[in-house]
Amino acid sequence: MFNSRLASIIRKEFIQITRDKRTLVIILVIPILQLFLLGYSATSDVRNVPLAVFDQSHSPEVRALLDAYRAADYFRIAFAVGSEEELRVLIETGQARAGLIIPPDYAQRLAEGSAQVAFILDGSEPSVASTALSAAILVGQAHATQILSERIARSGMNVKLQPPVAVHTNVWYNPDLVSAYFMIPGVIGMILFAITSILTATAIVRERERGTIEQLIVTPIRPWELVVGKILPYAILAFVDTLEVLAIGHWWFGVPIRGDLSLILALSGLLLLSGLGIGLFASTIANTQQEAMLTVWMTLLPSIFLSGFFFPLEAMPVVLRWISHLVPLRYYLVIIRSLLLKGVGVAALQNEIIALSLFGVVIMSAAALRFRKRLD
Repeated sequence: MFNSRLASIIRKEFIQITRDKRTLVIILVIPILQLFLLGYSATSDVRNVPLAVFDQSHSPEVRALLDAYRAADYFRIAFAVGSEEELRVLIETGQARAGLIIPPDYAQRLAEGSAQVAFILDGSEPSVASTALSAAILVGQAHATQILSERIARSGMNVKLQPPVAVHTNVWYNPDLVSAYFMIPGVIGMILFAITSILTATAIVRERERGTIEQLIVTPIRPWELVVGKILPYAILAFVDTLEVLAIGHWWFGVPIRGDLSLILALSGLLLLSGLGIGLFASTIANTQQEAMLTVWMTLLPSIFLSGFFFPLEAMPVVLRWISHLVPLRYYLVIIRSLLLKGVGVAALQNEIIALSLFGVVIMSAAALRFRKRLD
């Protein structure tokens, strides 16, 4: 009897989902759109920064310097200006993000031993400016080293140019520092958390709006069977979305999957408990689907911004870092990024797993008890 009753609720919910085209779009299409939008647009990789050049020397040495900046791929020489005022206007209007001012005696001073140029950056976008600043310095240093090497070679001196200190860098797990490797695991967490909580809340409230939940209550179905039957389809669809995003992220964006896939899905289920619990709790507060959506979004927005999805937790004030410990998504993002990029096991993630398990059990239990009381 139990299996047949529960199966009937699950089958009814799947039929209702397939009939509601908007819900199907939200479940299956929106995650793909989010993946591509965030995978391409939410990136800290700085490329093709428009550069305005005020060249007062017009010498072969200047052309060599500009070729070095072109080759670095960080800058795109978009404007050649005739005055500092013209360069200022381009930066003020946002047409150029950086400016390079080359003095008239650049070639002469370079021949004498040392020359200086001025590099101006638009600091209104700090993330772009900081990366462009580092790139400008590195390009200049590399070009200066090349000039020094050529001078030594021309002089016939057999001197090996060797800096007194050499720092050899080695980046693990993401050698090319691709932003998509950071963003796409975060998208998986956001989809699991958002879709399960929103759809669970609205699905139950929709039954209340239509008056069909009273019909369900008077049937022999137990309250907990109704709860499980209503939320289980959305949990299954959330796992489908997870596999969908994993497949596209791996095959399209090249995000590695170094961890065990079964472990990834199992630990994703822990986040589902929190998402489903929040949706279930919202359904006990709201009387309409709009109220349910607003209630869920009150938890989603802080979760997204305090979980490390967009911004590193280390850069936040101490108070916000403490508050972030109350966000289940924070722990899952550590788990999913470690599993995908580092391929670690349970031992390396035991603190996050314990925290996420506690959140899931507590939130789901509290929401289920409140929902049952409301049914009674």
